[in-house]
This record gives sequence, structure tokens and C-alpha cells, in this order.
Amino acid sequence: MIEIIFQKKQDAWNLYKHLITRLASWQDTNPILLNEDRNRVHIPEQYFHDDVLIELKRTFLDFILKAKRDDWLRSVLAESYLYSDMEEQDQIIDIIYSVIEGNRKELLAFMEGVEENGIVEIAINEIFNEKVSFSFDSFVMFRMKGYIEQLSKWVEIAIDEYKMEQEYQVFLHTLRKFLDDRKPQMTHLYLVIDENMVFYNQHFAEMKRSDLFKIIDRKLLVNHPVYVDSGTIAPLLSIAPKTIYLYTEEPQQPLVRTIINLFEERVKIAPISVFQEEKLNFFNEDSENVR
Repeated sequence: MIEIIFQKKQDAWNLYKHLITRLASWQDTNPILLNEDRNRVHIPEQYFHDDVLIELKRTFLDFILKAKRDDWLRSVLAESYLYSDMEEQDQIIDIIYSVIEGNRKELLAFMEGVEENGIVEIAINEIFNEKVSFSFDSFVMFRMKGYIEQLSKWVEIAIDEYKMEQEYQVFLHTLRKFLDDRKPQMTHLYLVIDENMVFYNQHFAEMKRSDLFKIIDRKLLVNHPVYVDSGTIAPLLSIAPKTIYLYTEEPQQPLVRTIINLFEERVKIAPISVFQEEKLNFFNEDSENVR
């Protein structure tokens, strides 16, 4: 019988539940036992052989990644960065998990190791191959030190991203208010975002950069110099069209998302090929009307 000793009762209980669930077929002949009074999980030596050992290691890995990683991230947030509010912790941890799940590829390069569990697996292999009783908390302190340091780096990056997102939300709120108070200068315009960005007025005539710059409300550039670029956002906000027909092949790119977040239901998105068709139809109809 090999013991895993815990300081916390909840940790012992969580591992026990993981083990009896994943290794249920072995429970009748070789039951895993929980000593709740002493916070210990007892695992028969039969589990440390052949394919059962492989599943035992996988279960322990699952326990660390699903039950303990979240605890460690919260501990780093509270103790190292003084983020004790649960809601803020949730938002920062969600950023980390979104990178782990592959949903934030732009942060992947900064969060080393999110695509693998190498450090954890090596530590688990070492401790279980020894086939000896051990303290879980000592195991974490000495054999998982590199992984905990890795988590701390992930938290630091996630906090920076969280702060940027908070600033971005304030930016959106401020500019939406500006937009609400702004009288539309045009009923609609056409915006093509490809390698270059081109504005067209209601008559499909290209709007030159020099003309767009003259339209810009200077308060935007003075009050929001970091976020409001003079090439796109500032002209759009200054014109405040009732409808923006936006054409692009990359609707998920940051600039397009920002325009959608600002103008919301005013934005109509379509592929660039649709713009070419609509422009051609407009001029064909115009030429027929002249005749």
C-alpha cells in the first residue's frame, strides 16, 4: 500500500474522487481508500504495474490540471499581484485558459509551454516510478517548482492583457458616447479593407486622404491619441454615418472588430467581391438614368 499525504482535506478528497472514477473497474478487488482524518489516499501496490500504472499517472495529471492548476493560479494572483476579487481572477484565468485551448493565438508566443504538459508529466513519472509514499505538498514544492514558475509567467502576461482589455472597454464606451452625440454627416459610406483601406461616399466616389483629414473632429485626436488613428477610426467617428458598408476578406482582424464594436448595428459586412458588383451595378444604373 502506498500513501499520498495531503495538508488539505479537500485535496485528498478531490484526488480520491478522480482515482475511483477513472479506475472504477479495479475497485472491487483492489479498492483505493481515503483516510479523511489524516488526509491520506491509500493506493494498493497493484496499481503500480503495467497498463494500470499508465492510467494512474494520467489520472494524477488530470487531477493537477483540472483541480489544482486553478487553485495555484488564484494563489499567484492573490499573493503576488494582489488580485483577490474572484470576478477579476476569473477574467484573468479565462485569458490563460483561452490560450491553452488555442483561442488566442496572438498570445501563444508569450506563454511558453501552454501546448504541452511536459514539466508536469516528467514530475509525475519520477514520483510514481519510485513506488513510494509521498507528501503531495512536498511533491509540488520540489518537483513542480518549474511548473509553478511557469504559471506565474502566464499570470503576468494575462494580467497585462486583462489591463489592456479594460482600457479598450473604457475606450469603446467613451467613443460610443461621442458617436451618440454626433449628428450623421452622411447617410452611408463604403469602406473597403484589403491590403489598403479605401473610403467611398454614397456615390461610390473614392474619398481622398486629404479630404478625410479635413473632416476629422480634432477633439478625437487630442483626447484619444493612442487609440484613435487618423486614417480610419477618426474619420468614421467624425462622419458618423448611419450605415457603414464594410467589405473585407478578414472580418476577424482587430481593426474590423473595433469598427463593429463601435458602430454595432450600423455596420454591414460583405466580401470585397460584393463591393465590386454593387459598384458596377450603381454605375450601370446611373448611366441608364442619364440616357
